[in-house]
Amino acid sequence: MNRRDICMALFALAVLPRGTEAQQPGRIYRVGWLDVEPPGPSRPKDPVWVQTLANLGWVVDKNLVVIYRYTDRMERLPKLAEELVSLNVDVIVAFAAAQTEAAKQATKTIPIVFFIHGDPVGRGHVASLARPGGNITGGCQMLPELCGKRVQLLRELLPRASRIAVLWNVANPSKATDWRATQDAARTLAFNLEPCQFTGPDDLQGALEVAGRVKADAFMPLEDSLTFRFRRTIVDFASNARLPAIYAGGYAEIGGLMSYYDNPEEFFRLNAFYLDKILKGAKPADLPVAQATRLALSVNLRTAKALGLTIPQTILRRADVVVR
Repeated sequence: MNRRDICMALFALAVLPRGTEAQQPGRIYRVGWLDVEPPGPSRPKDPVWVQTLANLGWVVDKNLVVIYRYTDRMERLPKLAEELVSLNVDVIVAFAAAQTEAAKQATKTIPIVFFIHGDPVGRGHVASLARPGGNITGGCQMLPELCGKRVQLLRELLPRASRIAVLWNVANPSKATDWRATQDAARTLAFNLEPCQFTGPDDLQGALEVAGRVKADAFMPLEDSLTFRFRRTIVDFASNARLPAIYAGGYAEIGGLMSYYDNPEEFFRLNAFYLDKILKGAKPADLPVAQATRLALSVNLRTAKALGLTIPQTILRRADVVVR
């Protein structure tokens, strides 16, 4: 079996109903949600998440209460995680890796379900994808594979391009793996890479200025919580610098040229399934970490026109979303 086959098998194992698990009648369960953004279109109020929970018998604000804690400063996450623990929530949903780390430090007993994570094994949040161990599990992105695929799409779009400016957060340990995957793909496809590194919000602008000076033909951020949080700043930079760019999900809809990403609907469904199982008595240690099995491509034709680019039909035919 290849990696995707294994991930699909784990996903099926994780979401199939089991035995006689049941919620306690009349009890109101409490879920803590730890994040760096308030609830919104890409956060837990998403209708797919709410509907999946409803299909499983959980009605938000009736028998399931969601307590949100979010901040725009990463250093505040540990305090917010401690607040959720003090409120005796039944489960903590940690949106990504940094939130998971804060929750892990705050509790060893309350179940933690990460919504989306780039490298849960490498960060020490689970023992393995198949057997997480401990009190943590959730959904995992295929970030290194996605990095390679994004480089391939840039080559398909820009057959004569030679240089890509790559924006990445070197303070995020998971990004080193993504950087290596990007390098491997670039070597195969005859691209030179210009690393534009930052360590936090305060030096992001400096990294973007470097990206604007290196005379690149294209631009590609390595996704993490910080790049997502500042996605509009990043998209505006690429537009002003007239750099064709490829991103993670959530960028093409706000003016980014192309996005290639794990389909977020799968993560919303997976998160709801895991919450259901844990609230009915399952242990995170017994729920394999699962990866999304569907990828999505978004293309913004308005941005392409502004850049003087024609998107090849080979890309358009594969696009799930086309912004016109």
